Amino acid sequence: MSLPLIAAVFLVLLAFGYRFYGSFIARQFRLDGAATTPAHTRQDGVDFVPTKPFYLLGQHFSAIAAAGPIAGPILAAQQFGWLPALLWIAVGSVFIGAMHDFATLVASVRHGAVSIAEVVRSHLGPTAGLAMLAFIWVALVYVIVAFTDATAATFVSGDAELEGLTFRFNPGGAVAFASIAYLLLAMVMGLVDRFLKPPLWLQTLIFVPATLGVVWLGTRFSTLLVMDAKSWAALILAYCFVASLTPVWLLLQPRGYLGGFVLYAALAVGVVGIFYGGFTGEVSIQQPAFAGFNVPGATGALFPFLFVTIACGACSGFHGLVCSGTTSKQIDKEPHCKPVGYGAMLLEGFVALIALATVMIATRGELTGKAPGAVYGAGLGRFIVTVLGKEYLVIATTFGAMAFSTFVFDTLDVSTRLGRYILQELSGRKGKLAAMVGTAVTCGVPLAFVLLAGGGAWRSFWTLFGTSNQLLASLSLLGICVWLKRTSRPYIYALVPMIFVGAVTLSSLVLQIREALLPGSATAARVNGVVAVVLLALALSLFTAGARALLSRGSGPQAAAPAV
Repeated sequence: MSLPLIAAVFLVLLAFGYRFYGSFIARQFRLDGAATTPAHTRQDGVDFVPTKPFYLLGQHFSAIAAAGPIAGPILAAQQFGWLPALLWIAVGSVFIGAMHDFATLVASVRHGAVSIAEVVRSHLGPTAGLAMLAFIWVALVYVIVAFTDATAATFVSGDAELEGLTFRFNPGGAVAFASIAYLLLAMVMGLVDRFLKPPLWLQTLIFVPATLGVVWLGTRFSTLLVMDAKSWAALILAYCFVASLTPVWLLLQPRGYLGGFVLYAALAVGVVGIFYGGFTGEVSIQQPAFAGFNVPGATGALFPFLFVTIACGACSGFHGLVCSGTTSKQIDKEPHCKPVGYGAMLLEGFVALIALATVMIATRGELTGKAPGAVYGAGLGRFIVTVLGKEYLVIATTFGAMAFSTFVFDTLDVSTRLGRYILQELSGRKGKLAAMVGTAVTCGVPLAFVLLAGGGAWRSFWTLFGTSNQLLASLSLLGICVWLKRTSRPYIYALVPMIFVGAVTLSSLVLQIREALLPGSATAARVNGVVAVVLLALALSLFTAGARALLSRGSGPQAAAPAV
């Protein structure tokens, strides 16, 4: 089967999933277009703002479509082959991931646009709420650990196709320079917008082309920033500390705006490469469809590790934090939850397909020892040169890898901010000092993990990140099941995915704990084992409380009856 045909069938499945299963879920929630949403009842012009669904979809998609659906499918395809990864992305995104995002968004809207942890607390009690907050913080720490180490590896890796150039060139250094220049450019845009206030169209006309210009600069100054993975990891975490305390107008907003163009450009490149390159024969499938049920390396058996390795490409608890943290505060009408919540996850499934395609078209030697960012960059570069020609390979490959790093920085910034908020909520401390301490802890723990395990341990870290991320989705669905039961709504469509994802992730935790106990296990495996024990204890306490609530006949500990 050709790459364009696979992509076409995949897109048709996503469309049918949105049309039929998405509509089925919407009917279960009985979405009411006349109901008043929190965006109206608590409208403040800052957080609570009724937003048109088209614009909110773009904002929400940019927030959730970070590096997870890129790195996860690439790692899984390298280990198990592209066919198992493709099947899980298709089935998982339609029946589990999109449903989870949709349900979390509706639950938050119906509970006054509170976080998913608050939804859990209202139905399972304050102890469960604290356990959920603690679980979320540990999961966010592992988001930071996994992406920091993977990005550091990208900044030091090379590409065999780019050797023998007529000028001195370091592929990893080019990506590093372009990525840092992009962040500085975003800050310049923030300053210009803040103090000069030019129209947005003019800023777009200047700064979007400049974003592409820094890619070219990266190829010309590729030897300026060359360091080892540990040094890069420390610098990236230093960035996390500063960025999460920086006013949003200076970095977060302009970087998110420019990053949106990078995201859509990467999607456009993927579409052109898959369909045009596939039809012309310039790109074709090189990798085997299936590599085996048990493979050596950091993951091991296909069950459960295929599922948790793909992580955000099929189901993501992190999406629930976005749905209940910012998006629910901007829903204008309840029916908009379907295109925003369900639809955005299906778009992320397509992002995962493009990432998978960058593995499918690579030869086996081109994948050996490469971090996901380097694989993604090389694949997008190959897609670009199908149209522009091979003379643009250096710039095209650098753009692809920089695109990956821009998505990573967005994820790191948001995760660090959320981690700081949770620590402040758990401690009850407010103010600038508490914010700095919370940020320092949220960045310091990942730094200790990376330095203790050594640079390049991202494959091991990624496995536990994917596990914690999907287990968070299962726990979110647990709270939603209890809410639906207590409001006399059907909940089997949430219960079955919750049980399946819970079984997969708990199995993964147990196996990682076992690996940590083996004689001679690597440092990264031992670190994972300790964290896995903590996550397992928190998850089991929440599942126990949820099981009691689902099997009981009472109304439970909710403080006040939420809207239904």
